[in-house]
Amino acid sequence: MTEAGFERRIEPFRTELLAYCYRMLGSAHDAEDLVQDTYLRAWRAREQYDETRGSVRTWLYRIATNVCLTALHGRGGRPLPSGLVAAADPLAPFARAEHATWLQPVPDSLLHNADPAGTVIDRSSLRLAFASALQHLSARQRGALILREVLGFSAAETAEILGATVTSVNSALQRARTRLKEIGAEPERITEPSMAEQRAWVERYMTAFARADVEALKLLLTEDVVMEMPPMLNWFSGRGNYGLFMEWVFEAAGKDWVLEPVTANGGQPGFAAYQRVDGHYALHTLQIFTVTDEGISRNSVFQDPEIFATFGLPVRHGG
Repeated sequence: MTEAGFERRIEPFRTELLAYCYRMLGSAHDAEDLVQDTYLRAWRAREQYDETRGSVRTWLYRIATNVCLTALHGRGGRPLPSGLVAAADPLAPFARAEHATWLQPVPDSLLHNADPAGTVIDRSSLRLAFASALQHLSARQRGALILREVLGFSAAETAEILGATVTSVNSALQRARTRLKEIGAEPERITEPSMAEQRAWVERYMTAFARADVEALKLLLTEDVVMEMPPMLNWFSGRGNYGLFMEWVFEAAGKDWVLEPVTANGGQPGFAAYQRVDGHYALHTLQIFTVTDEGISRNSVFQDPEIFATFGLPVRHGG
């Protein structure tokens, strides 16, 4: 195969490999770097690829998996605060975890490339809630679960990709399923309205937010709604607590905001919030929402320059 032919053959898998590395690492920035490393390694090893032994897709996943497992060696998971500490009072002082590494959202702009390989990226397995749950698994359990249940590889293919036996893969998969069941995060339990309906809920939220109308915000929330704000440890649950916190936000940060819609993690709606500061609008937070048929059930609020950069958000808004 010519060098150009090899490049054309492997390029269609870039987007799905990015989604895979994101699920494994919980960071869009790390996933981009690891996909680049995967393609560099594949290019260097192109003469070693033997199509009689397996598909080029399986071969690429084996390289990507090795890259991910190396990157994860010695690291803990990337949780969200709700998976790490107990809920707090919504008006408690902010507490920052100095050495925690948090789960990051992935912008949909990185996942919208054309897919000539014919594979469909499973949106539910990219959702923040599921991505967060994956962080409670060991690296190999994570790999086994994603490869078998999300990507549909056979047990034999998964064993080849992980460099393991079928028996060990099945064991890791069973432990992963058990752990996800313990925390209530099995993939098949993730249901949601259409993307248009989710966007409509969040657009109504944005309208109420722009008016600083806390009562209108509360009407859009489920009774057990959760708000969390990494890098802060603080998180809380309940419509009443949410309302108390938002009253404090508008009192402390003002009521003059500009909101720009975004989507992340395979279609989750959200917005970038710009706060009026000294005559201009400064980037304040990125907020990503989980929406159910009953309303908004979670708001994951990020205030991290690396995440802002990944989403291409300007630090000032022209409005």
